[in-house]
Amino acid sequence: MRTVGLSIPDVVREIITRNRSIHDCMAMDVINYTALAVKIQPQVEKQIGNAVQLNTIVVAIKRYADAFEKNENVVDEPVLKDARLSMTDRIMGMRWTMKDLLDRDMAKMFAEAEKAFSNSEFFRLGDSFTVLADDSDVTRRIFQNFPKENLYSSGLAKIRIQVPEQNRADILSFVTGILHRNSIELVDALFSQNGIVLFLKEDQAPLAYEKLRSEIPRQ
Repeated sequence: MRTVGLSIPDVVREIITRNRSIHDCMAMDVINYTALAVKIQPQVEKQIGNAVQLNTIVVAIKRYADAFEKNENVVDEPVLKDARLSMTDRIMGMRWTMKDLLDRDMAKMFAEAEKAFSNSEFFRLGDSFTVLADDSDVTRRIFQNFPKENLYSSGLAKIRIQVPEQNRADILSFVTGILHRNSIELVDALFSQNGIVLFLKEDQAPLAYEKLRSEIPRQ
């Protein structure tokens, strides 16, 4: 199980990535960064778990917007040149808050589900955390007594993109553009220690993988 904490730029990129309207407006350079910062500030603070200055969010938005311009100017150097892809289907995602951990009944359930968590991934998002596990009958039996609101999505697949850390903002904007142009719905996107993890509907994941793989130059 791996815990991944997010920075403010990471959270801002995730929020923009999940919202196609905002993403498209940013790609066309027709969005006011300050107005967007005001709109998403509550979401950023909720995920970070602390108050965040508006100017800090504006700077993060500007940095992400710069990635679109860089991608437009790329000619000889493919954005995904050094990327490595892997895809896993039959994924189930669950989300809890830190408050849940203080509940005795929930704590007992977590202890009983320890084995199911052993092969899962754990993403910390401010005062909440997300667990990704295999969507199997065994896993569902283990978690059947958990509150239903914690099962936020099933029938998912994940595509992991391993990339150099310094290029992740550029790559995320590029990848999101590819998905949107091919009418592929992005359920979520998270940053891990070794890259970016995309979550998609299981039936759309193969097409997404094919489109992304075609952007990686063959060695």
